[in-house]
Amino acid sequence: MARLEPDRASLGHLSDEIEACRACPRLVAWREQVAGSPRAAYAGEHYWGRPVAGFGDPAARLIVVGLAPAAHGGNRTGRVFTGDRSGDWLYGALFRAGYANQPTSTGRDDGLALTGAWVTAAVRCAPPANRPSPSERDNCLPWLVDELALLARARVIVCLGGFAWDCAMRVLEAPRPRAKFAHGAELEVADRWTLLGCYHVSQQNTFTGRLTEPMLDAVFARARELAAS
Repeated sequence: MARLEPDRASLGHLSDEIEACRACPRLVAWREQVAGSPRAAYAGEHYWGRPVAGFGDPAARLIVVGLAPAAHGGNRTGRVFTGDRSGDWLYGALFRAGYANQPTSTGRDDGLALTGAWVTAAVRCAPPANRPSPSERDNCLPWLVDELALLARARVIVCLGGFAWDCAMRVLEAPRPRAKFAHGAELEVADRWTLLGCYHVSQQNTFTGRLTEPMLDAVFARARELAAS
């Protein structure tokens, strides 16, 4: 992984840099368009409408990586996986695994706290149709590089979906041929990290039963085992 730049020498400074980023014109335009046109359910709310930094315990042993903030989730609330059904599934599972103090996530000031875990995303702005371009992905990956470097105690990365799996292997410079994503896949990388594959907590997966609560719980139970070793 690349070395940290001087102005990213702490998680707080890194969050400030992420939240000020305007590197991808298409993503900037989309996130701000969505923020200016709230859904009826959120009428009157002030949307965050900026990049979304990671969230959790700086002493985390476990890192959870998703794809990107949801247009009316993290892009609205300003916290990753917060304010939508995907977040309800994720934080519910983290609560059951002992990583979160509550099973719900509604906003930045809802009292949610993580112990031993950090939640982040490969791309920090909500992308149209949840599909960032390769160049947008590559613009964002240095943020993940620095985040992993600053989370010095972390050893396990749960990758929610194939996109996050691919991005984790890119930033960790995993040797080729790179292992394919699969739910429950497990891969040791760079003498420090273990990657765990997990289907994304999207409604497409949870509504159809492709991902169930027992499946999700099993991934985090395994993550806790690995993080403790």
